[in-house]
Amino acid sequence: MAQELEIKLTVVPAGLEQAYGWFENQSCANSGEARELVNQYYDTPKAELNRQRAALRVRDTGDGFIQTLKTQGDFSNGAHRRQEWEWPLLGRDLNIGLLADTPLGEGVNLAELEPVFETNFRRRTLMLDDGRASIECAFDAGVIRASDTDWPLHEIELELKGGDEASLLYWASKLAQDVPVFLNLISKAEQGYYRAGLHRPQLAADKAPLERFLKSLSLLWLKEEGVADVLDALAAVEPLAKSANCAVELAWLRQRLEDQPKGIFEDRRLGQFQLLLVDQNEAG
Repeated sequence: MAQELEIKLTVVPAGLEQAYGWFENQSCANSGEARELVNQYYDTPKAELNRQRAALRVRDTGDGFIQTLKTQGDFSNGAHRRQEWEWPLLGRDLNIGLLADTPLGEGVNLAELEPVFETNFRRRTLMLDDGRASIECAFDAGVIRASDTDWPLHEIELELKGGDEASLLYWASKLAQDVPVFLNLISKAEQGYYRAGLHRPQLAADKAPLERFLKSLSLLWLKEEGVADVLDALAAVEPLAKSANCAVELAWLRQRLEDQPKGIFEDRRLGQFQLLLVDQNEAG
């Protein structure tokens, strides 16, 4: 088992190209490779894995097959920290025997696992090494395939490979100054479950105000409904807007949600405000 710490940003198609070019121009960046990744997710007919906040997939990398189990994890400093198990496979078929020593070894009838949706995309990667941290930057363009329908997918993942965890937020915030990005707390797997009609995510009442606010925005993006929930959550994080600039952006967002929420996820100010709010909250 390993731990994964990453920040996930959603962008429009043109923003993905712009972001790749932005990172590529950084002096500490080294270009990587491009791959077509085909990802088949599995669950039981009652979506028992999803209820346990876990996701199970088999990935075809073009060079081989990898079976991966992930937990939904915890939110911290703008990023998600997840537990992850990976196993190489000889073919594309799921190997349920590998799951015996994981948290899914008990409580789930593994024999009932079946394909439920796919996330298929072209991934380009590059590495950042700025002396403080090593970060893998992945740029994904493709589709979520569920219920015989394809849904667009355009995301950037910044994953810490070593060093200072705060570097993830630093680089995400720098990018947001030039490229419209949206800090998205909805994973590819959660999007797939929703598109397949297997899960309708809701706001959890027990989350801290900042995470609840960010999740409410993510749910508005996913479901295209819930402006009132975002406004309620925004009011709860108002004490966290500690700088004058952050308070101005909070007021802008409230007015925008009330008057013209359409297109807000393509507005550069949204991502900038999200990341500024996270930064001020984490800094105490």
